[in-house]
Amino acid sequence: MLARQRTASPIPSYMILILLAVFAIGPLVILIMNSVKSTAEIGRNPIGFPETVILQNFADAWQEGNYATTIRNSVVLTFGTIVGTLTIAGLAAYALARLKLKGANLIAFYFLVGTSVPAQLFMIPLFFVWRELGLVNTHIGLILIYCGIYSPFSTYLLRSYMISLPEEFVEAAKIDGASNWVIFRHIIMPLSWPGFLTAGLVVGLNVWNEFLFAITFLPGTDQRPIATSLFAFQARFGRDWGLTSAGSVIMVLPIIVLFLMLQRRFMEGLTAGGLKA
Repeated sequence: MLARQRTASPIPSYMILILLAVFAIGPLVILIMNSVKSTAEIGRNPIGFPETVILQNFADAWQEGNYATTIRNSVVLTFGTIVGTLTIAGLAAYALARLKLKGANLIAFYFLVGTSVPAQLFMIPLFFVWRELGLVNTHIGLILIYCGIYSPFSTYLLRSYMISLPEEFVEAAKIDGASNWVIFRHIIMPLSWPGFLTAGLVVGLNVWNEFLFAITFLPGTDQRPIATSLFAFQARFGRDWGLTSAGSVIMVLPIIVLFLMLQRRFMEGLTAGGLKA
């Protein structure tokens, strides 16, 4: 019986993995094929290979969607949010993991619960507050909102990573008279960089793709990020699906390239943070 289990065929496992890969990659492949079709051809053949490749869709989508401006805005929002969120979450995670605060586990649980609360619940009152403060239609106003939304998850993830770091390094630094800031800056941060990388990637991907808060708090078209560029392809009685598909490819291409470059570090940090919680 044991010998039979050891020689079990891996074919079912491979079939399941192939099926999952098809479900994951299939929509992206269809999107890429539709990005070089006309709207009429997409209507006739939405999931097949293009009869005529129209590369001009990308140039037209870039111009009509004003991607030169929206990409720049998204880079500003993404970079600002990553820096702000990791700063807040890193300091909070260090305090919860290493300073032996009373109720640290309860606070960490509160952050975990905070990740499950829909941010849309407080969007309307927050808009009125932001309007009174003059933060509507400003990048800094939206960055502050994003930092508040993504800090709980980042704090919980980084705490899970920091809490299992070797205590000997910290104790040796304390014996040498190092302050908490020196310990955090020169010991905890270098050892926790996979966790910071993972949190930064998760936050960056979410900010790059975020639409609802961006369209609400940035009513001015010159301030909007890349996720709002698809509005440009909407007509009164229809939509140019060829340009929409091309614009969507332009939007997701930087994310795919970044993830492929950092996927190994991303998975290492994510699994390490989960196992060390």
